[in-house]
Amino acid sequence: MKKSSGTFGYLRGFTLAEVLAALTIGSMILVAVMGIYSRVEKSAAVIRRRLDRSRVPFEVLQRISEDLDRIVAPVSNLKLADTKITIENKFNNLYQSARLTIVRTIYNARNKKETFEEIIWQSSFDYDSGANGLVLYRSHRGMAVEDKLLEEGREAWEKDYSFVPICSGVSFFKIEVPIGENIQDSWTGDSLPRGIIVTISFAEPYKTAEGTFDVSDAEKVVRTIAVDRARKIAFTVTKKEEQEEDERGEQEGQDSQGSEDSEAMEDEREQ
Repeated sequence: MKKSSGTFGYLRGFTLAEVLAALTIGSMILVAVMGIYSRVEKSAAVIRRRLDRSRVPFEVLQRISEDLDRIVAPVSNLKLADTKITIENKFNNLYQSARLTIVRTIYNARNKKETFEEIIWQSSFDYDSGANGLVLYRSHRGMAVEDKLLEEGREAWEKDYSFVPICSGVSFFKIEVPIGENIQDSWTGDSLPRGIIVTISFAEPYKTAEGTFDVSDAEKVVRTIAVDRARKIAFTVTKKEEQEEDERGEQEGQDSQGSEDSEAMEDEREQ
């Protein structure tokens, strides 16, 4: 309220209609902005899932390869060490599942076997989490400690649970052994296989005629891993095709030259 020319007047405020109109316009703008933000967030989540889907399989396969290289490779101070690999494949809750066990044993002073290091890769269905697909676990135990700081900080009851979840949402996990032109889905022998074929996928599975889940071949990530890269490989040296063609051409040239010389000699004799 202010005084003007000896009279009192009141400042004009917003009417109820103007306030309602402003609130309505503001709400419409806020809803539009939230809708745009929601769509952008969904698009970003889809992109992140696609990136994770393409990145995680390669990281898992690389870690399995590193475990094989580290345990199977010969060590100078472990001359009396034996390494054994066991491979199992089965269906777990209709999903293709596998288990890879790598064990290195040594002989102690009493000439008795002891587990120096053991690593297990396995996939299993987690009924408690309710997540779709399998959960991939990795276990490490033995005298060889991977992380001393982590091991010292673990409680006594934690040491009994050596399996650590690596990733979830696995829809296909299979480990095979190539033997010549054949492929074997299990390995229990004392000798080491020359290599293994690891297949993993996080894609949406489909149900087969047998009632199990499978993934299209285009969505599977496959890697062939050599078990013992330091082993001696017998190479057979063969001649290159170009060298064979050159030798064949030289031989044909010599044959043609010889035939021409013989014809010339016959002509001289006739004359």
